[in-house]
Amino acid sequence: MSAERVAVVVVTYNRADLLEKMLAGLGGLDRAPDAVFVVNNASTDQTRAVLEESTLPGLVAVHASDNLGGAGGFRLGLQTAYEQGYDVMWLMDDDVVPAPDCLTRLLAVDGSCLIAVREDRTGALVEKAALRFDLRNPLAIRPKTASIDSTYASRAEMPETVEVENVAFEGFLVRRDVIDRIGLPDASYFIFYDDVDFAIRARRAGFPIRAVRDAVLVRQLDFDQQHDLAGWKGYYMYRNLFAVHFRYGENPLVRAKPWLIALVVVTLSPLRGGRAEARNVTRALRDARGMRTPPAR
Repeated sequence: MSAERVAVVVVTYNRADLLEKMLAGLGGLDRAPDAVFVVNNASTDQTRAVLEESTLPGLVAVHASDNLGGAGGFRLGLQTAYEQGYDVMWLMDDDVVPAPDCLTRLLAVDGSCLIAVREDRTGALVEKAALRFDLRNPLAIRPKTASIDSTYASRAEMPETVEVENVAFEGFLVRRDVIDRIGLPDASYFIFYDDVDFAIRARRAGFPIRAVRDAVLVRQLDFDQQHDLAGWKGYYMYRNLFAVHFRYGENPLVRAKPWLIALVVVTLSPLRGGRAEARNVTRALRDARGMRTPPAR
């Protein structure tokens, strides 16, 4: 494995200060990557200057002319690294900092799909990867029924590796045989669930995904996505969740769940997200129907 060529793929948008810390973390790795592809999603802050001034070896800035979202950015970065012949692609968001031995720990574990484990700045375990992502039980309104951080009180309590059923593109390591088999992430998701979709396809193609306990990423921001269902992000959360159910639901009742969820949200909208959330969920349901079939490789 020491002979493998490793490319880090980073996607960033208007978070130059976080990006700078993240690149410094990559520079401190005890096993340096062979290349670092940073997809700049048409940022309007100081991101371009940070990239131009960086002295990180192997850094390649990919400046998108439009904001492709996380999904489009990771597809572009992964495609670039894959087409340039790298054996291993390590996907990274701009708001995490890897421990110095993080990449070394990942490369020491056999497997084509591996994830690093996220902690917050206090050392608390915040890894959200699902131990169970249930697309079989129609009564499981939230398909993620157990996660690493809901199962283990701390990283120290984890086994050395833990098999998971979904990932975040934030510390996910994938080898090129997976891309050979299933293709690239689906850019149509824009944000949210593109990583879940990719994980489902990988597992169904015979590639288990394992979290590596001793490969640590430190997350710089708190998780707050669940509070935005009436905003613009809420539309993508609902639409992409529905698309995953339409595509990968294992029986007709599960594939019908988006209709039930939309009905419940609209019915309860006067008591919770109001008209904005009701508009989001109805538009999401309509648009998700157009995403039922994954794009061709």
